[in-house]
Amino acid sequence: MKPLTIKEIENILFNRQQPEKEQLEQLKLDERKGVQTLLARFEKQQVKKQQLLEMHMEMRKYEEALYQQEHTYIAGLDEVGRGPLAGPVVAAAVIFPKDFQLLGLTDSKKLSKAKREQFSEIIKKEALAYSIQMIPASVIDEVNIYQATIKAMTNAVTDLSIQPSYLLLDAIKLPLPIEQTSLIKGDQKSISIAASSVLAKVARDRYMEDLHKEYPYYQFEKNMGYGTADHLEAIKQHGIISEHRKSFKPVLELAGLEIEKVKQDSLF
Repeated sequence: MKPLTIKEIENILFNRQQPEKEQLEQLKLDERKGVQTLLARFEKQQVKKQQLLEMHMEMRKYEEALYQQEHTYIAGLDEVGRGPLAGPVVAAAVIFPKDFQLLGLTDSKKLSKAKREQFSEIIKKEALAYSIQMIPASVIDEVNIYQATIKAMTNAVTDLSIQPSYLLLDAIKLPLPIEQTSLIKGDQKSISIAASSVLAKVARDRYMEDLHKEYPYYQFEKNMGYGTADHLEAIKQHGIISEHRKSFKPVLELAGLEIEKVKQDSLF
């Protein structure tokens, strides 16, 4: 029988769900360098896949425990944008079906922009329900960033098309009559919280990228509203816009504003 070509072997290893054990054993006997290179690549991929599967199972442990307690609809929540000097604070809530799996999903800050955007679309498609809420700078200045964050997250819960019986949150508690658990670094411990962090991050980044088109000198598409050196210099030269948080100390000082009482996050 004519031996398989390198291209045919590549298709067997990488373009099918899983090659048969007998096929792998046979390929290990093939002395061609190209075949052995493909096998080494395949085995490396399998190790990585197993690591991602183990991470996924670890990040499902809070949800699994709650499913055992007969909580069918568990919402994970997270927020993005507490620290920037401009733009909204954004919160998201996500409820998944029990069998949801997305290998590699973790804290949005650990994912590339391309991977976040890819995952965001998958999450929206497969979630039983999701909600993304934004609170603008004007409200942040009125109530302070902490209260604005609480408002964004509360709105995200109440806007869900399915009301959850339990909430998993990243280091925060909400004034809602729903059982909840607050986890330190929750976006690295819960798949639902990680998903909400991805939705919130992608939504806020797109908002700031659109804002950049209107106000390019602040370079919002790069700094996302954070107080980088270039952003601070732009405030000095061009002043501030309505998207700037006037209650945040750097904006207050650079814009020469006089506000009797500054409401600001404990970061400043």
